[in-house]
Amino acid sequence: MSEWQRESAVALFEAGHGEKAVATRLGVSRSAVRRLRDRWRLRSAGALVSMPGKRSFTFEFKLGIVRRFVAGEATAIELAREHDLASPKQVETWVRLYRRDGEDGLRPKSKGRPAKPVDPSGLSELDRLRQENLELSAKVAFLEKLRALKEQGRE
Repeated sequence: MSEWQRESAVALFEAGHGEKAVATRLGVSRSAVRRLRDRWRLRSAGALVSMPGKRSFTFEFKLGIVRRFVAGEATAIELAREHDLASPKQVETWVRLYRRDGEDGLRPKSKGRPAKPVDPSGLSELDRLRQENLELSAKVAFLEKLRALKEQGRE
């Protein structure tokens, strides 16, 4: 949604319009309006303010929030407001991961490509190059001997 559409949607929410009416009036998807409405419920006009950068949360923090939600102690909106989260959707995402994968779903994942596998022979780079040098020297010696034998057969 454009900035103008977000501002218009918030004004319509404050005037009492529902998500379907706002989506139709602005010509945007209902899911986008629903997300904005959830943020608006959480922060009122502050829903238009973008959050400063991406925050990361500890495993214990996420687990505590999820356990409170699953136990029925608070709704996603209440938890998001209490812990100053960007959206109640964040709580719902953590709950979905928790239900699908258990506590491991909330643990941080390593970023990027996996590390290169360790050389199975356990040789250092220098030792590996020395071994390669010996193999290449043996191949050169073999080819020189083969050439010499061919030249002897021609004479």
